[in-house]
Amino acid sequence: MEKTMEETRDQLSPDSRMNDVLSAYPWAQRALFRKYHIGGCQSCAFQPEETLAELCGRNDRLDPGEVLAYIRESHEEDMAVQISPTEVDASIKRGESVRLLDIRTREEWEAVRLEPATRMSQDSMQEILANWPKEGMMVIYDHLGKQSLDAATYFQGQGFSNVRCLAGGIDAWSREVDPGVRRYRLESGASA
Repeated sequence: MEKTMEETRDQLSPDSRMNDVLSAYPWAQRALFRKYHIGGCQSCAFQPEETLAELCGRNDRLDPGEVLAYIRESHEEDMAVQISPTEVDASIKRGESVRLLDIRTREEWEAVRLEPATRMSQDSMQEILANWPKEGMMVIYDHLGKQSLDAATYFQGQGFSNVRCLAGGIDAWSREVDPGVRRYRLESGASA
């Protein structure tokens, strides 16, 4: 019988391999970099087969239990920022003010997008920072929901208080809300 994600998370330990940690907590690398400056560049990168204990040992002899606890705490905070496609759709249908911000590439934007979204660019960034209401709901989306948290963190740091990330990205929107939004797959080597 296959383990649930919760069972997998409960079984993580200092002896767990980093690929298992990242599988259980998809944004763990972001959390490790944010607090410990681990995994953000080549000099502090880690290997998928390396254990959490080995990683902690070569990074200022961090306590693996403390690091794992922080990854779990950070995951809960990241999950609180997520919003499902159906929740966003319901908010829009209720007439609530929801601003959609697309952080995908220009090519992805030109191929398929949600209306009425704004594509992130240098120009739109200036517009957002200067004119979008800081307390209004901003929903950031990418292709699969893997990179929007970094953008959300940036905007939270700029004083936006209601920033959310579309769980599963535009791909989930097309599955859960509007099948008319064409799904696509990126070629390997391209960013997801």
